[in-house]
Amino acid sequence: MSERQAKILAAIIEQYAELAAPVGSVLLAKLFDASSATIRSEMAKLEEMGYLTAPHTSAGRIPTDKGYRLYVNSIVEGQDIRESTSEDNRTARVIAARVSGSNRADHAIRSAVDSLVELTHNLGLATIGDQLYLSGLGNLFAQPEFISGEHVRDVARLLDNLEPWLREAAPNEPLNVFIGSENPIGRDSGVSLIVSRFRSPYSDRSYIGTLGPTRQSYARVMHLVSQTGKMLERLL
Repeated sequence: MSERQAKILAAIIEQYAELAAPVGSVLLAKLFDASSATIRSEMAKLEEMGYLTAPHTSAGRIPTDKGYRLYVNSIVEGQDIRESTSEDNRTARVIAARVSGSNRADHAIRSAVDSLVELTHNLGLATIGDQLYLSGLGNLFAQPEFISGEHVRDVARLLDNLEPWLREAAPNEPLNVFIGSENPIGRDSGVSLIVSRFRSPYSDRSYIGTLGPTRQSYARVMHLVSQTGKMLERLL
């Protein structure tokens, strides 16, 4: 993949996250100061490589799970040089203030989850002992991807099995991202699970994170989930 193709893929992912509609060559041509024909050619190549797909009803393109995975990997590889923005710092202070005001570990974890729900507009989750705390279910099902009842059932099936799966699989990375079909359960549900492992009074393998559509702002959500996990580990 060329550098320009990688940038076009990233732009499509970011625009799709914001607009919730397939991204066309006209918009990208303006972003890259190139002709629509040039952009269409690059998009066709990305589609041939499996990183994009074209919905039947649109001339635009949307990312595939493979495209998202490449994008997320690029975020992970660049995280050590990513500088915190003023917005990142502000949101971190908001979460810290809420969590530090709790005098019990379970209350602190719930406050952290509720903060993630407000900041990401995804469903928030955390393990508290042997229980899975969920918040913001309405946020998830309000997304346009889940108008279909079939998708809702797939997500519900995933949620029903998520706590035992986390306990048994015990993902090892400090930050874990499971995109769409990568999810071990609910593979067709069209969601991405982003979870941070942290040590708590309940377990050395406690988890906090979010569940949202594959169409989301990965860099921001991954940063927030990672920072929240680290914050909880320090405070608890």
